[in-house]
Amino acid sequence: MRAVVQRVSEAAVTVAGEQVGAISGPGLCVLVGVTHQDTAAQAAELARKLWGLRIFNGESTELSCSDLDAPLLVISQFTLYGDARKGRRPSWTAAAPGPVAEPLVAELVERLRALGAKVETGRFGADMKVSLVNDGPFTVLLEV
Repeated sequence: MRAVVQRVSEAAVTVAGEQVGAISGPGLCVLVGVTHQDTAAQAAELARKLWGLRIFNGESTELSCSDLDAPLLVISQFTLYGDARKGRRPSWTAAAPGPVAEPLVAELVERLRALGAKVETGRFGADMKVSLVNDGPFTVLLEV
């Protein structure tokens, strides 16, 4: 699994003009891609990593979502496995199809919530519009 993680002061996702998920920060906007070999164990590992990732400024140390009870907005994004090394058109063959990817994204969200996280989501497979205010800016790529 691959995730683009952005530290945000706010983030929202809309589908067909309807807001389906939103957080106000500090928090994380997480774009998640799934490939064919990914497993529920990797979703659980990614959840633990996201919940404990120390990227927020504290008085004397870096803090995590778990320290701050910070919310996460998790959005599925198959394009994270796009490959544009050849030609001008990306290949999507490394991205898992919906029947494989959707349950793993749901597993990630479920695991985050089990850890105590407040999680908002996009809508799997929908044409989503994402807006956010990147705090820093701070963006990191995670792979598990």
